[in-house]
Amino acid sequence: MNLTNNRNLYAIACLLVFTLAACSPEPGSKAWCEDMDKKPKGDWSTNEAMEYSKSCLFD
Repeated sequence: MNLTNNRNLYAIACLLVFTLAACSPEPGSKAWCEDMDKKPKGDWSTNEAMEYSKSCLFD
């Protein structure tokens, strides 16, 4: 592999990461609370459960 291919792969990987990160709603937002309501409670992390309690139940 030459240097140009490595740069292209790096650029594609960065684009993919930024694209996927942009798809997730901000934790604590109304959209995030709605997504968490659909997610099985057993799959929640401790941080998600704490944020849900703080932002979605007591808001």
